[in-house]
Amino acid sequence: MDYRVIKENDLFLLTDQSGNITENHQYGLGLYKKDTRFLSKFHLKINGEDPVLLSSRADENLLATILLTNPHMEKEGELALWRESVEIERKRFIYEGVFYEKIKLKSYFPKKISFTLSIQADVDFNDMFIVRGFQTGNVGKRTGQVEGESSLTYTYEGADKIKRATQLSWDKKASHVHEQGEITFSFELNHQEEEEVTLMVQPQIGEERNEDILSANQALSLLTQSYKKWEKSSTKVTTDHPTMQRLITRGLNDLRVLLTDVGFGAFPVAGLPWFGVPFGRDSLIAALQMLAFNPEVAKGTLRTMAAYQGTANDPWRDEQPGKIMHEIRYGELANTNQIPFTPYYGTIDATPLFLILLTEYVKWTGDLQFVNEMQVNINAALTWINEYGDQDGDLFLEYHQESSKGIANQGWKDSGDSIVHRSGEYAKTPIALAEVQGYVYQAKMGIASLYDQLNKTNEANCLREEAKRLREKFNEAFWMEDVSFYAIALDENKEQVGTVTSNPGHVLLAEMMDEEKLNKVTERLVSDSMFSGYGIRTMAQGEAGYNPMSYHDGSIWPHDNSLIVLGLSKAYKQKEANKVMKGLIHAAEHFEYDRLPELFCGYSNKLGKPVKYPVACSPQAWAAGTPLAFVQAMLRLFPDSTAGTIQLNPVLIDGMNELHVEDLTVGNGKLSFIVKKEQSESVIYMKENTTGYELLSSCKVENHLG
Repeated sequence: MDYRVIKENDLFLLTDQSGNITENHQYGLGLYKKDTRFLSKFHLKINGEDPVLLSSRADENLLATILLTNPHMEKEGELALWRESVEIERKRFIYEGVFYEKIKLKSYFPKKISFTLSIQADVDFNDMFIVRGFQTGNVGKRTGQVEGESSLTYTYEGADKIKRATQLSWDKKASHVHEQGEITFSFELNHQEEEEVTLMVQPQIGEERNEDILSANQALSLLTQSYKKWEKSSTKVTTDHPTMQRLITRGLNDLRVLLTDVGFGAFPVAGLPWFGVPFGRDSLIAALQMLAFNPEVAKGTLRTMAAYQGTANDPWRDEQPGKIMHEIRYGELANTNQIPFTPYYGTIDATPLFLILLTEYVKWTGDLQFVNEMQVNINAALTWINEYGDQDGDLFLEYHQESSKGIANQGWKDSGDSIVHRSGEYAKTPIALAEVQGYVYQAKMGIASLYDQLNKTNEANCLREEAKRLREKFNEAFWMEDVSFYAIALDENKEQVGTVTSNPGHVLLAEMMDEEKLNKVTERLVSDSMFSGYGIRTMAQGEAGYNPMSYHDGSIWPHDNSLIVLGLSKAYKQKEANKVMKGLIHAAEHFEYDRLPELFCGYSNKLGKPVKYPVACSPQAWAAGTPLAFVQAMLRLFPDSTAGTIQLNPVLIDGMNELHVEDLTVGNGKLSFIVKKEQSESVIYMKENTTGYELLSSCKVENHLG
């Protein structure tokens, strides 16, 4: 990444690698809260000049560390500061709505030196949609600034009548505070002497204030404790495969960074820097990937989505009763109804995914009481699927944009060119996507199983019958005999959109393919036209719309692969699942911090390393969740706590000989075990079993599978 980003709850900071927020930068650098930029400039200088960057690290997740030094400085022919005399260390983190920056200065010059350090700050209070160039509109105005003894506060009144402010404060006496926002500190240091100054920046919205800001040391200590608590509450997985181990650790830490709570429990936002908000499908899929590691996140995600479930017919927001939202925004443009994201509901898949996550959460935890809590939301979601989502009664869930400022394609491939015929023509709505029909089938079968346990026999049987009819109709309408694969979609005329894509791979997880079709789909997904060596492409080579550099038409998305891998594993296609996992694990070695990005280009691995997509989010929730889903797939662990058994069919990837799992939450207890490779078998050793469930295993595997 050529930027640095840190986040805690709903506040995030985006800077360049030197730690600065420079004005008019292509990435829209800034400090953001509730879709408003509360710092548009934050530029450190030494003696009025930019320092030299030595190193820039953000691998610890909870804080970023940047190391700088001074350039050679002369004034009127006289030495002002010898090059590399001063080491400047910037440590920054966020806690309880405050951005902290600890700046430590250390002298390596043999004699006493004097110099100044300054921070140039400014705030434009721009809405994120304006920063990103997506929108213009009526906005408010700056109302002034207030200088305190050791603080500077900028104020603003929005067009939404909400007052906003940014308060900067510091813990060392400033030598000068300029009215334009430059804060200057003077230093005198002997050889090896060091001194520190801490700046704190607090965004304020409405009447909210944090009058008692913690010291930087207190805040960092509490932040560190919260990370330790997260680690303790999550399943611990260790392996002897170094890259996979780094991926698992990175994925869990990234998901912790992305957790946010808007009042209904912690859930993962979609990704940084631009999607740090509740996001229907992304949050739901990330929580689904995390079930084996921290099922409580699913609960917070479901409650958040339920709180914003649609209640009205509102074309401006593409809202309908029972529909789960796509995305919510909190900025000035949203609050004044200039954009429809309050929330916006233009998503066809979030509603069935909501039901799938609920079902899988209960399978892992046995928490049937939560089903009762969600019953009104379940009913509304099912009604939306059957009535609003399928308005022509053909059994298929279809989307069509109503909002003038909404999204045209409303599946996960939501770019304008993503649903394309073999002829190269773009499909027209209403559009029924292949994977969405799989989600609906899986949702209805899952809710039916919950209803069985709650003695709602009639409702369960009705849902199973609806799912059965959908399965039959899907296989009839979407299957393309000439290419032995499913169409990505049906268009407005119910004609197949015949391009070969990754979308039907998601249907594997729904278990709605017959064996013959399943075998053919599996074979195509891992063929050279689809599998690059690093992952399954979103579109097959040779298709009219194929472009390895595109967002959705030939690129590789880790989360897309993870859902396919889970489906392959569930279908006992472990050889193919491991092939895909191996490719993505190898790709991760080439990305910063072994972090899988949102997506990367679909070029073959014969190029030697994966080609980066230029504006991919990182960290990104369902990319971070991908290695966690891989662990579940390697174990072939699909529990149903109501059945009283936990079945494992582990097949470890090449290069992995041991997999240790500790404190896996199943039902009301914890499960720990070790999987080891011994000749041609993977053997499971129980460490402890506090679940009260019987462990079953089917472990024999062939050598070439690992």
